[in-house]
Amino acid sequence: QVQLVESGGGLVQAGGSLRLSCAASGRIFSINDMVWYRQAPGKQRELVATITSGGSTNFADSVKGRFTISRDNAKNVYLQMNSLKPEDTAVYYCAADVKYEYYDSVYYRHWGQGTQVTVSS
Repeated sequence: QVQLVESGGGLVQAGGSLRLSCAASGRIFSINDMVWYRQAPGKQRELVATITSGGSTNFADSVKGRFTISRDNAKNVYLQMNSLKPEDTAVYYCAADVKYEYYDSVYYRHWGQGTQVTVSS
């Protein structure tokens, strides 16, 4: 089994910062992409940021210049969120594309349980 555990969410005023963490554990040989998504009430889930195993990153236009994504020891990923806006309020989910064994030919996507981020105006 693979577990992804997010932490770091909370309530912050507009203009503030939060740092989300996601730790992957369990049956993991390697992880390819690690991704942060978010879902606001009544809205579809949207991709926020991606980081590949090689460190390449990609961001949604709505967070470019304000959020950064990083990872360490290949199993932990972080989302640094600065200059937060009320529209950033959402449940943030971590996802990882995992290979269980060296001989696996595909990666399997796993999800965390989510962490709430609330930005007050």
